[in-house]
Amino acid sequence: MRRQTQTLLYHLLPVAYWLLAIGLSVVPLFFGVTHAYVYGFYVALPVLLSGAVLRRIRRHSPSVEQCTQMALLLGVASYWMPTVVFLTIPAWGYLIYRNLFDSRSLMATLLGYLCVAIWAAVAIVLGWIANPWAHFFAAENALGWIPLGVILLAWLATIVTREQLRIR
Repeated sequence: MRRQTQTLLYHLLPVAYWLLAIGLSVVPLFFGVTHAYVYGFYVALPVLLSGAVLRRIRRHSPSVEQCTQMALLLGVASYWMPTVVFLTIPAWGYLIYRNLFDSRSLMATLLGYLCVAIWAAVAIVLGWIANPWAHFFAAENALGWIPLGVILLAWLATIVTREQLRIR
């Protein structure tokens, strides 16, 4: 592959992925979907931020701070979609793959979720927010995974494409 073609693909393929993701996730909005579908868009930003935090961990460095940040972001995102906390498992898998996961990272993740849980409990008791975790596995919350999944796939495809087409 020529250098010019490689550079062109390096910049245009991610644009194509994101346009496809936007198209696939926005089209159902025109057919009267519920509010749970829109929550997938709200959750996408904290999920992508937590992924970016985890990707910036350098080799042979502790991942405690990043695990806490990831748990805080996913904990806040779980207000709109409670099942988003299950994204912690692939994040831990990624850290295990890169040999960055240890017991301190596990405790940091649990501490981040505990911090969100304490603040949420205080807000629920004071009546500031409703308890979204009361119906954790509600079927209507599953609709939010459609836009979130499409956005996550576009993000992962962009990462893989940029990694493979990087000019060496």
